[in-house]
Amino acid sequence: MEAQDNDLYGYVPTKGVTLMFIVLFGISTLTHTLQGVYFRMWWTIPTILLGGCLEILGWSARFWSSISPRLDTPFTIQITATIIGPTPLVAANFIILGAIIRILGPAYSRLSPRAYSRIFISCDILALFTQAAGGSMASSNSDLNEVKIGSNVMLGGIAFQLGVIVFYAILGCEFLLRYNYDRPFTRRKNRNLSSMTLSSPNAERGVIDKGLKYMIRALAFSTVCLIVRAIYRTIELADGWDGKVIHTQAYFNVFDGAMVILAIYTLNFAHPGCMIGRGMGKDRAMEEQKRESAVELGPTTN
Repeated sequence: MEAQDNDLYGYVPTKGVTLMFIVLFGISTLTHTLQGVYFRMWWTIPTILLGGCLEILGWSARFWSSISPRLDTPFTIQITATIIGPTPLVAANFIILGAIIRILGPAYSRLSPRAYSRIFISCDILALFTQAAGGSMASSNSDLNEVKIGSNVMLGGIAFQLGVIVFYAILGCEFLLRYNYDRPFTRRKNRNLSSMTLSSPNAERGVIDKGLKYMIRALAFSTVCLIVRAIYRTIELADGWDGKVIHTQAYFNVFDGAMVILAIYTLNFAHPGCMIGRGMGKDRAMEEQKRESAVELGPTTN
């Protein structure tokens, strides 16, 4: 994409705003690094930490553009980095929901905790590569047809990600409602049929403690922020490179930058290591299974 007489953005990124976001993302990412090491949650490295680093890269490129708004390189970097940056953060939310399901009871969920991670993270990775490929193609090409193709690919990737997040949110809401009203599923298998039917009350029902309650609220808030951001980016790309949305800096700062800041800081203040524990619910699930096994076996006699 060639620089025009004005600039590539339709505005010159405000230097102070870009610096503010660089600092905010830097503080959050550093804090997440320390929290991840302290709680030994290494899965946060390819998820939350990666997302934070991509956001720092994207906003650093926008700072570069605030100095040289007609350069292609920083524009290409910021488009690609800010498009894919929240994707690893979304993956972290998927993992956290799986841990919550593991603690409160998989019987209340349509999918097992492992299935949540595998299915939704696979979709997230697909969305990430699609957005990255489209962003690179659209922002670094001078051929208008290539730019249009890249834009459509990027739009498809962000729209797909939006659909995945909404579907995950719906399943998460259903799980919490079933838990709240004690309406679990149970998987009954026999030789001829593998079906999902309603189970008896209190089946595999975990307990929501104070930390878990905060974690659920934080996860819900973070998810809403990421949905708002995905809706904005979908509208932005659908409006086109010459549209009003992409040429309005305030929209980007509020509906992209601020939403991702809120989402990532929410997981700082309600870190899963503190709210759920290092085992991410696996230790609680094992204790519950041992307790249920002891009840089923009953007292032993000599």
